[in-house]
Amino acid sequence: MYLCKMETTRQKKISRLIQKDLAIIFQQDAPALLGSFLFTITGVRVSPDLSVAKVYLSIFPSDDSKNLIEKVKEKRPFFRNLLAKKVRHQLRIIPELHFYLDDSADYADKINRLLKE
Repeated sequence: MYLCKMETTRQKKISRLIQKDLAIIFQQDAPALLGSFLFTITGVRVSPDLSVAKVYLSIFPSDDSKNLIEKVKEKRPFFRNLLAKKVRHQLRIIPELHFYLDDSADYADKINRLLKE
């Protein structure tokens, strides 16, 4: 028997809040730190105790995305601090941020190219 853990309504609301505010942060503050790349927050998953947020990033151009995601991971405290300033009135505890590379767009592009051949 397979049990699937569903996200609660609170987790979904906090995920959307974090995704929206991190998108603004990456649009305004990331270019100064990481260069002029296009960062897209494709998703945020919050743990049931709301202490950890898994943030999925898509980076364009994706030539050096592995290196960039490592730089983003190094700057986690900086991004968490900026997020805390934005959501301090909505959240008591600011979740720890874990960044992951979302390469699903690259994968879909690769599949499309293979199908056209």
